[in-house]
Amino acid sequence: MVQHKVVHMTTVHHPMDTRIFHKECASLASAAYDVTLIATDHPDLDRVKPAFKLIKLQKAANRWVRMTKNSWQAYRLAKQLEADVYHFHDPELIWVGWLLKNKSNHVVYDIHEDYETGIRQKKYLPVWARNTLASIYRIVEKLCINQFEIVLAEKYYRDKYLRGVDVLNYPILQPMADKPAANAEAGGAQQDDAIHLLYTGNVTLDRGSELHANVAKLDERIHVHYVGKCAQAIADRVAEAAGEAADRVTIDGVEKFIARDAIDAYYAESRWLAGLALFPPTEHYAKKELTKFFEYMNAGLPIICSNFPSWEAFVNLHQCGIAVDPNDGPAVLRAINELKNDPAKAARMGRNGERAVREQLNWVHEENKLLGFYAQLLTK
Repeated sequence: MVQHKVVHMTTVHHPMDTRIFHKECASLASAAYDVTLIATDHPDLDRVKPAFKLIKLQKAANRWVRMTKNSWQAYRLAKQLEADVYHFHDPELIWVGWLLKNKSNHVVYDIHEDYETGIRQKKYLPVWARNTLASIYRIVEKLCINQFEIVLAEKYYRDKYLRGVDVLNYPILQPMADKPAANAEAGGAQQDDAIHLLYTGNVTLDRGSELHANVAKLDERIHVHYVGKCAQAIADRVAEAAGEAADRVTIDGVEKFIARDAIDAYYAESRWLAGLALFPPTEHYAKKELTKFFEYMNAGLPIICSNFPSWEAFVNLHQCGIAVDPNDGPAVLRAINELKNDPAKAARMGRNGERAVREQLNWVHEENKLLGFYAQLLTK
């Protein structure tokens, strides 16, 4: 049997990014593909021994060096491997994919985000620069994309990429033995009057960093816990927003990446009443089904999220949480108290979410789609 050679590339994501490292590369390696991941070096890599090869890029001093020197290095290393499939994960590698494409290989562009709208809401850039860069990205993508196969991490991206194949970012199933009994009874898990709320993922303004800090001020029993990479400047703004409640707000991830096993250890704790996803309204997130939704559900946690139409429809469909106006403090507090005061309801929502993940919304299904996509690709 021919062992097909596959190279995944990222210069932007952490090398142990869950989708790239733990899901796609691991699944392909398990299916007997010869897999190599080209990614930026990180100390976390010293403690893992994946079933695939790693080629480490030197960490870039800044964004410009990453987009130029590191991208060029990734191209040179990838080309030397003469792979059957090149699978890249960052928009700044579009030109790399274009150069690698030839008649004897396949190049896959794995679209994690709606990059055009994402560029338009980067607050560190002036508005004119955001609009200019978004337009440039759209033009470059349009010129190159016909050379690529397209994999989509979100269902709604199909509106834009009609050729795209969904391989959704559903969670790896957590074995039942790893789940504390208390999490299966969310709401009843809290042994005292304290209310512990969990947020996982990158901590940024557009992901509700200050809105979540405001939650701690709604009731002196509330503790908000962030687990995810957070810039020091954002951490300072979170503390400022929390005000006198700052001692009931914690962030694990200030200026550091939180590894997958560390996040899973938080999910395994029994103290959480619910998982938070109170994002401000933005075009970028309004239609996304957040990865954290599925992770909260996998952990048996009810969700408290913004009442964007698609998010509200999601939690109502699965009966796994409560959608509220993220800027309406009293409404957020009512949702929290609804779960705190009715442990049976909180537990039911937790079980509903967990069941949906176990039966349908999990990586087992998406892994099969990924492997089927590769098999079909390599018979072309």
